[in-house]
Amino acid sequence: MALEAAHSNVLNLRIARRLDEVAQILSEQGANPYRVQAYRNAAANLRRLPHTVDEILRQEGEPGLRRISGIGPSLARTLATLILTGRLPMLDRLRGESDTGVLLGSVPGIGKVLAARLHDELDIHTLEQLEAAAHDGRLKNLIGLGEKRIAGIIDSLASRLGRVQVRRAGPKAAEPSVAEILDVDREYRNNAAAGQLHAIAPRRFNPNREAWLPILHTQRGQRHYSAFFSNTARAHEMGKTRDWLVIYYDGSDGERQCTVITSQRGPLTGKRIVRGREEECAAYYREYASSPNTPKPAEDVLRRAASGIS
Repeated sequence: MALEAAHSNVLNLRIARRLDEVAQILSEQGANPYRVQAYRNAAANLRRLPHTVDEILRQEGEPGLRRISGIGPSLARTLATLILTGRLPMLDRLRGESDTGVLLGSVPGIGKVLAARLHDELDIHTLEQLEAAAHDGRLKNLIGLGEKRIAGIIDSLASRLGRVQVRRAGPKAAEPSVAEILDVDREYRNNAAAGQLHAIAPRRFNPNREAWLPILHTQRGQRHYSAFFSNTARAHEMGKTRDWLVIYYDGSDGERQCTVITSQRGPLTGKRIVRGREEECAAYYREYASSPNTPKPAEDVLRRAASGIS
């Protein structure tokens, strides 16, 4: 019993320290104080917990984690990911240590070259997104992988993820509108241009450890957003490190991600769009043209800001 109690204490304390670190970094980066306090409260409650969080997850799934005082659905998913994978991608991003290529390339059957293609061609950033692409046919139809290789990737991911998503019952969360995403894009770019955002020092492509990458934490309703310019190899190669914006947001089915870019082709040329949702963006801009009450598109605001017009 004493040994079990010691194990419970060590594991829970280790996870609590991670949550405290998230809270500290979020606070330094100007996140919502209530969100910061939620992580601190969760850490404090884990330290008082008599049982190991991995035991709770194993026996009761995420609903069991949500019954811990101070742990809501979002924090329960965070804990499940940390328990089952030993990593917290959100913390890596906050530290400036995120490396999608290394993460995807660590999956057997992927490797460095394919990881780059998955990121650049399919906009895949996480293991969950990779698993979805394996199941929905994108790895076969767009990348050209064989069935045997895909099956091996699926098996590896099932083990690696610990089937986190199986415990997430219920319908998939609705995507935020492109108007909402472009509004976050507008907030980020305006504040970054004004020097009002905390800057982090990304580990990749930054040998001098310069704090050059602005990061924004903002909220729309109950949805939390984190945004920063892309620091991928492709963004550097294309000269888009001050254009491509990577946005993470939470939902009832877990953390999601999208990329906002300046369109280089067709009727949307020069406009800010959400990659992969071009048709919705076109409808948004048509609505803007016909209705004065629609929020100003991002490029209009940026153009006015650059010329000093409010």
